[in-house]
Amino acid sequence: MKKEINRANPHLHSQDETLTTNSAKNSQLSRRKFVEITAASAIGFTILPRHVLGGKNYVAPSDKITVAYIGVGTQGIRELLPLLANEQFHVVAVCDPNKEAIGYKDWAKDWLKGEIRKAIKNPDWNPGGDNSIPGGRDNGKSIVDSFYANVHPELKYNGCNAYADARELLEKEKDLNAVKIMTPDHLHGVLSIAAIKRGKHVLVHKPLSNRLLEGKKVIEMARSSKVITHLIPWDANGSMETVMTWINGGEIGKLLEVHNWTNRPVWPQYPDIPADTPPIPSGLDWNLWLGPEADRPYHPNYTHMVFRGWYDFGGGSMADMGHYSLWTVFKALQLTSPTIIEPNLSHVCGMHDPVPYQIANNFSFPMASSVRFKYPANGTRPAIDLVWYDGGMRPPIPVELLTDNKELPPEGMMFVGDKGKILAGFNVQNPQIISGPKMDKAANANTDNRNQVQQGAQALPLFVEACRTGKQYSGNFSEAEYITEAINLYAVALRTNRLLKYDAANLTITNVPEANKYLSREYRAGWDPASI
Repeated sequence: MKKEINRANPHLHSQDETLTTNSAKNSQLSRRKFVEITAASAIGFTILPRHVLGGKNYVAPSDKITVAYIGVGTQGIRELLPLLANEQFHVVAVCDPNKEAIGYKDWAKDWLKGEIRKAIKNPDWNPGGDNSIPGGRDNGKSIVDSFYANVHPELKYNGCNAYADARELLEKEKDLNAVKIMTPDHLHGVLSIAAIKRGKHVLVHKPLSNRLLEGKKVIEMARSSKVITHLIPWDANGSMETVMTWINGGEIGKLLEVHNWTNRPVWPQYPDIPADTPPIPSGLDWNLWLGPEADRPYHPNYTHMVFRGWYDFGGGSMADMGHYSLWTVFKALQLTSPTIIEPNLSHVCGMHDPVPYQIANNFSFPMASSVRFKYPANGTRPAIDLVWYDGGMRPPIPVELLTDNKELPPEGMMFVGDKGKILAGFNVQNPQIISGPKMDKAANANTDNRNQVQQGAQALPLFVEACRTGKQYSGNFSEAEYITEAINLYAVALRTNRLLKYDAANLTITNVPEANKYLSREYRAGWDPASI
């Protein structure tokens, strides 16, 4: 991306104007106009817009945003394909400590392979490795190189570089504009910090970090930097517009509680630390996969799809799904820091014949849990409780549903006031008042779903505009502070199985001092944020 396109231009549309555009057509026109004017103004003697010289929607290679893709597992590949198809980007490097497609898990055996074949226009592409599920940096490089060779041969790209170590990538890729981080959760924070230090724009998947203090550090650095940051789950958040209209209009009285429940986990969560020590698969750098976390023997029960069930490597069900459902709720209700976090969780028992025992588990998330957060009043909004449920747990069925012989859905959200209740889908879609002064406005909530689809569709173009104008947009790291705090306090409460009192000003748990060690991690050599 040319340096000239970062210069201020009084003729460009402002980002705020673009963000408030009401139709996809206008948004596309705005982006097209942006590219045309930017290209024309970047070189003083250029007379015709670039799209006239190179075809409709043409973006010169020198004007593309260069991206390094860090984390090439199954979800990483799923999101790599649409990124490649967006001609505003050029993927110049991929990175993963796993070299070959060995041992990956996915939701369907052949679906991802089929999507790759279609995207790169090669019906014979295979992942190699164990010839099952795609994944690893060899596949990542193959996908990127094949896409550019088959879909855009006219651009004559030289191919992307492949790295095992993200730190090496950040040191060697000198012309890099941005990174997208799709690693397991325990690497999100340290790699975001490393990228921000080097002035690289950052896209990262949830969570921002699986340690509270590390997440705070990432946010602090992002705020003091000029780089563009974006936490990806914001793009799939629902709209709170209808719900807030009802709450502010007093339709359910004073808001008291928010309940949100998911069917996660939908992956194995192991009640024991692995005792066997299988060999490390060919091509996997286990030391790099561990990154900042303490050394331990390799085991497949830690990696790929199941990593998020471990406190060291993941963030549990709330980190996985709560960003999609609750981030917009936090913003609308102006939730900041909780004062009390109260866990309820399942446990697992074993047998030392002939005596049963309960497994003391502070290493993996429970099979099922609920966690209650108490939030103080903020402005005109009264104090409220927010309750998260996973593993099949749900709130008690409201009496209004019982009288109609109805039950709560497997996933959903409910807002409880002192005069009524609002029931909605998991991420606030299709809300309806189920008690109190009845209203016939549920149909209006269908607009929430359209807003959500448009928001997701515009995510990459908005990131492009933000990188070029230097103006942050919705879903940046700074806006994620309190959802990041909540998901990490959720983990600590479950890990200690204790009610926690939290002093947000001092970032300290006051009533269970030993719980504070879980707010941070002890970094292995070479991974401390201060030196990475």
